[in-house]
Amino acid sequence: MCGHAQGTPREYAQAALDAGLAGLCFTDHMPMPAWYDAPWRMRLDQLAEYVDTVREVQAEFAGRLEVRLGLEADFHPGTERFVSQVLNAHAWDYVIGSVHYLGAWGFDNPEYVAEYGDRDLGQLYRDYYALVAGAARTGLFDSIGHLDLPKKFGHRDPEQGAALHALDVVAEAGLALDFNTAGWRKPVAEAYPSPGLTRAAAERGIPFVLGSDAHTPGEVGFRFTDALRQIQDAGGRVVTYAGRVRHA
Repeated sequence: MCGHAQGTPREYAQAALDAGLAGLCFTDHMPMPAWYDAPWRMRLDQLAEYVDTVREVQAEFAGRLEVRLGLEADFHPGTERFVSQVLNAHAWDYVIGSVHYLGAWGFDNPEYVAEYGDRDLGQLYRDYYALVAGAARTGLFDSIGHLDLPKKFGHRDPEQGAALHALDVVAEAGLALDFNTAGWRKPVAEAYPSPGLTRAAAERGIPFVLGSDAHTPGEVGFRFTDALRQIQDAGGRVVTYAGRVRHA
């Protein structure tokens, strides 16, 4: 329902079953105020349909696959009240908090990748991780999505200090990290977070939730074996959420 994905929830659930997964959690891009990122997420008047559709899939796959209901929420300063109202409207299992914008710039949108050439990368990452830390402090989310997303097109963080500070805030807030394998499908060809940040997170006791960020059924569970290896090599652990409660 986000406007940039293919397939039905039932097809994603069947793909998870076929891949041998024990379950999956749907985390479609949540509605936001009408002026924010409208082409890339469901509208507020579609939210009930989303919930009902996932509940139908839960019933159909009961006993064969654990199907959970979640959202990928956005942190954009000034929208916290709207996000809170959406999160209070239904009984979610898991909510990811992601940063997709620096001001008005959707930095992960390939249409606007040329903007990187006009930015100081060090400052870009400092600004980005300040927002990540802000997201962690809100108390709205269960995990932080695709931690080092600005590297998507190959523009890597030249410093790391801001990232480590953000991880300190994430750890203090008791959040998990989305281990997002979609990065292996992007130009950077590296999962989010990087191996170094995976280790830094594990050292801080931050757990990981496996996420394929699937936008087609065929991407469900993408490279989860590799993800587990990277997490385990770093001394990390994987958790899931049900009813917004963390489970080992």
